[in-house]
Amino acid sequence: MHPHSGIATLTWQPGCDVEYRDTTGQSGILKAGGLEWMNAGRGAWHQGRLLGGGAAIGFQLWVPMPPGVENAAPRGQYLAPADVPSSSIPGGTVKVLLGKLGQDAKSPHSPIVSHQDMNYLVLSLEAGGQWQYEPPDPHEVGWAFVFEGTADVQGVSTQRELLIFQGTGSIRVSARTEPVRMLIGTARPHPHPLVIGYSSVHTSESALAAGEAEIVRIGEALRSSGQLA
Repeated sequence: MHPHSGIATLTWQPGCDVEYRDTTGQSGILKAGGLEWMNAGRGAWHQGRLLGGGAAIGFQLWVPMPPGVENAAPRGQYLAPADVPSSSIPGGTVKVLLGKLGQDAKSPHSPIVSHQDMNYLVLSLEAGGQWQYEPPDPHEVGWAFVFEGTADVQGVSTQRELLIFQGTGSIRVSARTEPVRMLIGTARPHPHPLVIGYSSVHTSESALAAGEAEIVRIGEALRSSGQLA
């Protein structure tokens, strides 16, 4: 068990099942490819245990929350793999982890309320496939990470390195001689300061102090009940 406050964590574990529990009272087994969204709010603890053996690859995104949400009640949301929206494209698929794929109302969109103007996608392309993503105009920051295969992203050959984009405009991707899987994210810049604690991110020193105090309170309760060593 470990704590957070002031942020939400989005965990996508495509390679294995995960046994989870959190201090909102939820527990269970999330099948490979599902999503865990833990909006820690004023403070929450959670735990994940990978099931099975061997190597596994997974990703966790920290999303800072705005005032009015960063110290609100925590909320955990768990999506089974079948509930993660997916769309077919020529030569591949796109999964929508956060936000939405397109601008019209019928575009695939995530059921997670992130409190941020952000899109977070998983792109799968066949060998030789190409795709162009058009972020909405307010999205002035972006990132990409190829975790399977080698791809050209904005003309840069890349594999297992984080690419950061500034400004607006399309993101062009092409697979080479093998299939590719990668993450693509774009967002409106967070308009608040980032005040950082050990496992918390808030918008002010007072909000951070309140979150860390709640983390301590919950931790003491867990220890007294024997749930935390």
